[in-house]
Amino acid sequence: MITQETLDRINELARKAKTTGLTLEELAERDTLRRAYLDAVKASLTAQLDNTYIVAPDGSKRRLSQKD
Repeated sequence: MITQETLDRINELARKAKTTGLTLEELAERDTLRRAYLDAVKASLTAQLDNTYIVAPDGSKRRLSQKD
């Protein structure tokens, strides 16, 4: 789960990248934080879709199936 502090740090690094640039350590931190954020968003979306059902006109329900 992504905390508000993590989001604030991501935004702080984004602002700094636009103005003065980032050091190698900050670039690595930014990449790590971005990956954690993306993983959290994907996990949230997957959980939401796992609990989504399609209701047919006859009233029957079926879960969404994952497409490969």
